[in-house]
Amino acid sequence: MTSPTDDIRGHAIETARHEPQGITYAGYLDLDTLLSAQNPRSDQHDEMLFVIIHQTKELWLKQILHEVALAQSLIRAGDLVPAYKSLARVSRIQAVMTQSWDILATMTPADYLKFRGDLGSSSGFQSDQFRRFETMLGLKDPRFLRFHAERPQAHAALVEALNAPSLYDDALRQMSLAGLDIPAEVLNRDVSATYEAHPGVEAAWLEVYRNTEKWWPLYQLAEKLVDLDDALLTWRHKHVVTVERIIGRKMGTGGTDGVGYLVDTLKRRCFPELWTLRTKL
Repeated sequence: MTSPTDDIRGHAIETARHEPQGITYAGYLDLDTLLSAQNPRSDQHDEMLFVIIHQTKELWLKQILHEVALAQSLIRAGDLVPAYKSLARVSRIQAVMTQSWDILATMTPADYLKFRGDLGSSSGFQSDQFRRFETMLGLKDPRFLRFHAERPQAHAALVEALNAPSLYDDALRQMSLAGLDIPAEVLNRDVSATYEAHPGVEAAWLEVYRNTEKWWPLYQLAEKLVDLDDALLTWRHKHVVTVERIIGRKMGTGGTDGVGYLVDTLKRRCFPELWTLRTKL
């Protein structure tokens, strides 16, 4: 008869046999590389925060692209329900990214101006991952390619996204396959161009929203898409407020109109008919 102590010891030995040896927390996460990637260009205390906030956003964007790619592959295969999880996860990540602006807002204008000159012409405006995210949602603009000519992999990834159907294109294709009347000119459009709203698409979505039981999977997909658009708009708005709080109406470091440019982005909608149909319900 074995004792409880013997049972515990035996379990520990058996577990150890099946666990990879030599893998530590720091090694698994490659922490030495990760934590050595913060290289402020000045000796100003607040520049470290500026670097970490933006690097963290890029890590979250990497995960967002990972999730959107999976969602697109599932939707293209007609597996709408499994795609909801990835889309919901993206919305949660977007919320975390939006909250991070509150941390950056603890930096005063005087703090930022002490190192702003060290940023040169670099700007979040030039983030290839953010542009890929916008592109995968349907906001396509080849003008941003010029910022990545010196980074071949980033440039190629953005070109690929520009030339591929967007998440919205995939959703509209599934609506057509389900029997809804999506205009041929929409289904056969040039997918490298930014999507333009179409009354026929709005009519199809209205049918989904007026008969949710019949079209439940598409209705749920639509609401997940609205969540993404809503979260993106919320992120943009918080970005505008934070930038105006710190630098006012100064020109952006990347040569943009600063707050003026950011305010213009608030007008964009990735899935326009999902907003306009609400007035007609």
